[in-house]
Order: sequence, then C-alpha cells, then structure tokens
Amino acid sequence: MGGKTGNQKVIEQFLADGMNHMFGNPGTVEQGFLDAVAEYPDMKYILTLQESVAVMMADGYARATQRPTLVQLHSSPGIGNAVGALYQAKRGHAPLVVIGADAGLDYMNMDAQMANDLVAMMAPVTKYATLVLSPKSLLRTIRRAIKIAATAPMGPVYVCLPMDVLDALNEEEVVPTSFPSTQVVPSAEQITQAASMLLAAEKPVIFAGDGVTYSGANDALTKVAELLGAEVYGVDFGDVFMDNTHPLYQGTTGHMFGAFSHPITSKGDANLIVGTYMVPEVFPRLEDIYQPGAKVIHIDLNAYEIAKNHHVDLGVVSDPKLSLEALATAIETQRTYAQKAAGEKRLKAAKESKKTASVATQPTSEVEAGEAEVSRPLKMAQFAEVLAQKVPADVLIFDEALTNSPAVQHAIPPRKPGSYFTTRGGSLGVGFPGAIGVKLVHPDKTVIGFSGDGGSMYTIQALWSAVRHNAGAKFVVCNNGSYKLLQLNIDVYWKERTIDAHNYPLSFDLSYPAIRFDLLAQSMGVEAVRVEKLEEIGPAIDRMLSDDKPFLIDLVLEGNHQSDWVKTNCSQ
Repeated sequence: MGGKTGNQKVIEQFLADGMNHMFGNPGTVEQGFLDAVAEYPDMKYILTLQESVAVMMADGYARATQRPTLVQLHSSPGIGNAVGALYQAKRGHAPLVVIGADAGLDYMNMDAQMANDLVAMMAPVTKYATLVLSPKSLLRTIRRAIKIAATAPMGPVYVCLPMDVLDALNEEEVVPTSFPSTQVVPSAEQITQAASMLLAAEKPVIFAGDGVTYSGANDALTKVAELLGAEVYGVDFGDVFMDNTHPLYQGTTGHMFGAFSHPITSKGDANLIVGTYMVPEVFPRLEDIYQPGAKVIHIDLNAYEIAKNHHVDLGVVSDPKLSLEALATAIETQRTYAQKAAGEKRLKAAKESKKTASVATQPTSEVEAGEAEVSRPLKMAQFAEVLAQKVPADVLIFDEALTNSPAVQHAIPPRKPGSYFTTRGGSLGVGFPGAIGVKLVHPDKTVIGFSGDGGSMYTIQALWSAVRHNAGAKFVVCNNGSYKLLQLNIDVYWKERTIDAHNYPLSFDLSYPAIRFDLLAQSMGVEAVRVEKLEEIGPAIDRMLSDDKPFLIDLVLEGNHQSDWVKTNCSQ
C-alpha cells in the first residue's frame, strides 16, 4: 500500500509540535497506531499499567514543561479508568492531549462489545472532546485539539480516533499547530482604576494562583505586593507563584470549608485576585466572602471564573504578567507620599511578624528530642528536618503528603516556580506518577514524590513504570495507617452539628492488614526501606540519595488507627 496511513501521520503531527513523549496503556483497537510508533524512534512511549497512572504521569510532565502533553488511552474501559485523573487535570488546567481509539465508524451502530458514546464520557472532564469522522480531517482535528489544550485557560482535551480512520491513507499535510497569542494587557484606564482602588485601601490583600506562574508573573506579583505591603494568599494552585519565605506570603485559603477561608477573604478592604478564582472549596460559603464595602479586582485569562460566584468591581480578561507589570508602574506613579509610607509600614510589619512566627514554629531537632522521643511514633517534621539537610539545593518536590504537607513545606519551603508541585483537583494518587513525569523532564535533578498510604495505593503501579523507563524519582510514603484527611474533616462535621466525638468510621482505617510499601516497591524492581525509628531516618535518606535510581521510603508515622478493632468488626 503506497503512502502513509493516519497511524503514521498522527505521530508525525505530534512530533511536529514537539510532543515526543506519549503516556499510555495499550488496547486492541489502537494496535495499528501503536505498531506504527516503532517507525518513529523520536516518539518515546511511556508504558503505564493503569490509565489513571498515565494521565497523572502526563500531568506531572505537563506541569514541568508547561507544554501540551500526549496521553494514549483505550476505548470505553480505558477512558473510564482515567476519568477521575482527568477531572484533576481539568481542575488544574493541565494541557493534556488525550487520544483514544475506537473499533471504527462501521461498528458504531452495532452496540457491540466496548461500545459507548466516548465523547459524552469525556466531555465533563475535558475542555474539548470530539470524534474524527473522516481521514480528510484527521490532522486538522488533532491540531485544533492541541491548540485548545494549550491556549489559556489551559486544560485537557480528548480526540476519539476510530481504527478505520487511522488505517486509511492520509493525504493531509503535517504542519505545526498555530497558537493564538493571549498576551493581552488591560487598558490604561483599567490599570489606573485598579491602582486607585488598591492605593486607597487600608488593608489590601492579594489572592493568586497558577495563572501567575504560567504567565511568568512571579516577580511582577511580588513587586505589586511589596509596593502595597499587601498580604498574599494562594488559591487553587499547584506550582510556586511566590517565594513562600517572603514575609508577605501568608499561606493558602481553605480547600474544604468556606468557614475556614472566610476570615482570610474578609480581611481586606481591597482585594486583588490574579491567575485564579474565588474560592475552590468543597463546602463553600454561600454568602458574600468579602468584608462589606470591600473593592474587588479580578485579573485572569479565564473569563468564566471572573465574578463566577462573588461580586467583582473591576474584572479584566488579560495576561497576569503584563497586567501586574503595568499595575506596578501605575502604583509607583499614582501613590502619594502617605500611601507609599503606609505600604512600607505594612511590609515592615509583615517582616517582623514572619520573623516572630518562624522562631515560634522551629521544629524540635534530633538532638533536642532526647531519649524519650526515640520510642514514640515518628512525626513527619522529624523526617523532613533531616531530609532538608541532605537534599541538593535544586531538589524538585511533588507533594501529595496532604496532612503531612505543612511539615514538608516548613523544612523545604517552595521558593521558585517549577521546583515544588502540589496536588490539585481533589483526586488521590498523583504524588508518585507526577514525580515520575517531572523526573522525565529533569533527568539530571533529584525529584522526590510524597504521597500518603491511602493515596499511593491508587497508583502504586507507577513504580513499575519508573524502573522500566529508568526514571530515578524518589518516593516517600507517609504511612499513618489511615485516611487522615477524612478523620480531620469528620471532626469538623461533628463539631458543626454538635455531635460528640467518637470512633472514626472503619472505612477511614487502613491499618489492617498492614500494607508493606517497601515490599510492594521491591516486587516492582524499586529499592526500598521501611523507617519506623528516629535513628533509621538519616541512613534511609542517605541510601535513597546515593544514586539516580528509583527508591522508596515507607515512612511509618503516628496515626489514629485501631487494627484489632478493624480485624474484629470487618471479618466476615
């Protein structure tokens, strides 16, 4: 057969767009396409053992590159397995280009095995989902999907590729995808208005997210914050948008309860929201979240999120970096002597406050712990303190430690964009595959993924892929024998409803049978060690960092669990 088929041309299109890693799990209806991959050695197929692992590994890769990243999934069962991971990718605006085959157009009316409306399955968890109906529109549809995925607000897309469309000869030209520019700056009047609102405030507050990082606006954000002396809070982010050690950085709003976030969101009499939305909680506050009369300015490239749930006085669809740079200039130009002095006073107060807080929250060192501490269950701070002393300065972290994240971030503060990634979107399991994705982008750096015992079991198969593809990421299981986050959340539930505290639901307890993550890792070719005592921490970390191979530490931490009770009550 002369010419090239769609199987070949699709790969050439992806390579033309610089997409040379494909994260996937194979199936029968993709066999012609996967067979063609061997003809293109520049295309690296990263094999995973479950579809959610492929999506989450690609998510990590996309975060580290900030470029569209290719995922290959099987038909109905395969994309069904991936839906939860894609929900997280959509919430986190990961530019994933997901392709999945189907038996073919000829079979679509047969309601045959594995038949389903694949586009309808994927539409709720993607930015765009479509089906290619003709070989004459195969590549143009692929390019459209890549463009949509990578254009702000970014997000995953899905293209269904029927086998007969891929098998047919394809005469389309392979050309790089065109991406529209989103480098839009607000009008001079809008910048002047925003600066005036912020300068008139007695307590300006800034809320920021990944849109800042993706546009390269970190320095501009910091400058605006310093000029105003404004506290800065993170909202719905997975990368570093501001040095967490900066005195004006105050942490994050809540992710679960509006009652937690409201004291923060109601602080300011002028609020600048940039590169994010207000507010990503499971149980958000239904009433207004700002103090009465507060001014609200919202700058983002995602028009949908501006004034979605709460009032905005000035909303602008524009590039965060260009907007913040213009805003900084306007603030410097417009401010009076008194306004400048007020900003400097707030900045000075923030520095003093952070210095005092830093002294008060210093973790207990190994030496200070004394003999009595050795026999107690380990705390995450003990491990993180030693780890911080031993890792290289340019270490990259993928943090899904969740309830243990504060201890990790205290010891290894997130400081630069692209150096510290956190989970987003609500689904578990991204910590280990995400770390592998980052390691594939940065093979020369130390990459450490943290996950809980519950979360890691969602995607533990990722360890096998790390060995297969020589991705020497390091893994730490925060093993507290429970779904600790659920325990904390139900504590709030009981308190809100004046229910007396009692035993946690059995379904929150993972202590029986005990999971030996070190042995699981070893069964997949990953060196591993179990750490249960204080004196074991240092040697385990030294061993982990001694080479560039995958390594796992099963870190047994203090937890609230009752294995005997579980064993008795769950036995059939």
